[in-house]
Amino acid sequence: MASTMRCEIVSAETEIFSGEVTMVIATGTLGELGIMPGHTPLLTGLKPGPVRLQMEDGEEDVFFASGGFLEVQPNVVTILADTAEHADNIDDAAAAEAIETAERAMSEAAADMDYSRATAMLADATARQRTIEELKKRRR
Repeated sequence: MASTMRCEIVSAETEIFSGEVTMVIATGTLGELGIMPGHTPLLTGLKPGPVRLQMEDGEEDVFFASGGFLEVQPNVVTILADTAEHADNIDDAAAAEAIETAERAMSEAAADMDYSRATAMLADATARQRTIEELKKRRR
């Protein structure tokens, strides 16, 4: 069995990551997934949140995916995300402000604000915050 597999993280705009990894950890629609080389083919929805990649040297890299799909094929894991970015590029203050804005919009329930849109904004901002926390935890 191979000790690594190719991982591709792609958003609508660009390729975020492409390289060899020993494990991919993400949250699918049915729960936490740990994908290692030789994993059975799989296609699942991806919940917004952190995507952790374990590299050959033992280091771990953290990315944020706002949802999308995760596909496992022989020797390749592809994450097709609505939007994705490296966790280092997420602005902690902006994520906290986005959570406050979404919560305020939901509580005010203004006629011109779509409740489902506010809920989606809150889920995205909260997932970004979880990604930042995951990155901080890994660096301790």
